[in-house]
Amino acid sequence: MSTIVYKLTDANGCTKNNTQWGEGVTHSATGTDTQLCTSGFIHYYRDPLLAVLMDPIHGEFGSKARMWEAQPIGARIDEPLKSGARSLTTLREIPLPQVTPAQRVKFAQLCASAAA
Repeated sequence: MSTIVYKLTDANGCTKNNTQWGEGVTHSATGTDTQLCTSGFIHYYRDPLLAVLMDPIHGEFGSKARMWEAQPIGARIDEPLKSGARSLTTLREIPLPQVTPAQRVKFAQLCASAAA
């Protein structure tokens, strides 16, 4: 069974460097780096709520963000709060989960507690 992951884009379906995403679009990392947040991996999330919660410090797409179900291809890196793959195909757009201010506060508290 294939793994479904989640990709956030701006309102126009773009990410960093005006990379255009959409249904059935595949992009591959161009670099040889072996860490996330480099040209060696394309960023995604394993959970749609995590994507929305982490958006303010990763993508900064805000309330007009679009969410895509996606399929990672090739080598992958999974960290607790973000993940990446050498290639990624966006499959279909899905509704952006809504997160209340109270949920954001609780998430921040849990992150602070885990870091302590």
